[in-house]
Amino acid sequence: MNTDHRPITPETARRLTLDAEPWLSCDDCFRYVDRYVDDLLAGVPAPMPAMRAHLTGCNACYEEARSLVLLAAHEQNLSPNYALSSLTQAP
Repeated sequence: MNTDHRPITPETARRLTLDAEPWLSCDDCFRYVDRYVDDLLAGVPAPMPAMRAHLTGCNACYEEARSLVLLAAHEQNLSPNYALSSLTQAP
């Protein structure tokens, strides 16, 4: 049995209490994340509101999307800054 406890950070608490509407499952998120990242890197404003809502509340999917942004931006010789700042924020 593991008795180690880590305190919840303010950012974690914020993410856990956000309204994640419109709803999207993690399976759906993984299905669409490539297209979402491509759209963000292409500068498409506010693609897929359900994806943005899901990434705001789901840290595992957010980290996956963040990693894909960094990888795809590097491969395409693009700056990831806009895409990273747009992952969870509405325009």
